[in-house]
This record gives sequence, structure tokens and C-alpha cells, in this order.
Amino acid sequence: MARLYHVPLSPFCRKVRLSLAEKRIEVELVEERYWEKEADFLRRNPAAKVPVIRLDGKLMAESAAICEYLEETRPDPSLMPSDPDGRFEVRRLVSWFDDKFHNEVTSKLLYERVNKKVTGQGYPDSSNVKAGARAIKYHLDYLAWLLDHRRWLAGDQMTLADFAAAAHLSSLDYISDVDWNRSAVVKDWYAKIKSRPAFRSILADQIPGFSPPPHYADLDF
Repeated sequence: MARLYHVPLSPFCRKVRLSLAEKRIEVELVEERYWEKEADFLRRNPAAKVPVIRLDGKLMAESAAICEYLEETRPDPSLMPSDPDGRFEVRRLVSWFDDKFHNEVTSKLLYERVNKKVTGQGYPDSSNVKAGARAIKYHLDYLAWLLDHRRWLAGDQMTLADFAAAAHLSSLDYISDVDWNRSAVVKDWYAKIKSRPAFRSILADQIPGFSPPPHYADLDF
């Protein structure tokens, strides 16, 4: 069985978990206190980051690389389009969320409000929180624009781009940092992807010291 070293609210770990679940790959989840940089974990990944997966007799790190490996070795069901243009658009959007969205929103909201407390790094920086709250509006509007022109974020089929976006938004939704009333089309898209069986284990996550809002696990929110 595969083993995934993860942190429950990490959007990078959630993206991998969604890919594994969608492809029906059984996995053992092991929570990793990566910030303590214990010797065993540093041997698994000298970068001291999660996720790390043990699969096919090897250890692999970096969420994007892991998801691409899963796609190449377990192509059914596919999370990438068959054409080069489609694959490019998926990779572009995955990078958008894991880089731009992460730096402008996730790191400013989730990391300030949750990670600092969990890792003992002090109190949230209010200027960062305010910046994240401003930035997420722009990103939600961009999602709405994409979904006004496409059935899913990257095109006509659900792809890894949808999982990347949903991984970040679900983590932020756990701490009530997503205004779902800003866009009906974004809310409908999230409700659709949230209702997939692959999302079940994520919606069951419980973080000590933090309680999700009532709608968090509600499929009809």
C-alpha cells in the first residue's frame, strides 16, 4: 500500500490525496510534523516539505511531480487532456494555484491563522491577513471568468487543475476564508467537485484547536 506523509490542511497534500482517491489508489496517511525537521523525515525529503509519498518501492516528493507520476503510471481515470494544448492549460493553472494563489492568498490566510499557531511561530500578522483577504477576491473573480467560458477550469473535462484549485479553496474554507456568495458559478463548481467520492476523506479532516464552519462538509451548501 502507498504511504503519504502529509499535513491535513496543506493544499499541496490535498491535491495529491485527491488524485490518489480519484484513481482509487489505496493509501495510508501519516501526519508529518515537517517543521520539526526530524532526521527520519529529512532522510525522506531533505527539503523538509510535505507531501512525500512512498509508492512503487520509491520515495517521491513535490506535489506536482507526484501528480504527474500518478498520471503517467495510472492513467485511468485521466486527469490530463490528451492534446498538448489542453495539457499546457492544465499545467498553467496548476502552477497558478500552487504559486500565485498560494503566495498571494493561502500563505497570507491559512498559514498566518493556522500554521503559525500549530508550529508555535506566534500570532497572525494582520497586514498579511488583510492582503490575503483582498487578493482572494481577485482570484475568485478569475475563477468565475474561467467558468463562464468553460465547463471545468481547464476545459470540458475535470482535470488536475480543478483539484489544485479545490485543494487550496477547501483548506481556506475550513477556516471560513472563502466568500462563496461572490460568484454563483464558482460556488456551483466547488459544490460539484466537492460531491465527488475523492473528496470524502478531506471533508472528514479534523484539526485540533480549529473547527470548520457548518457548511464545510455539507454537499448541498
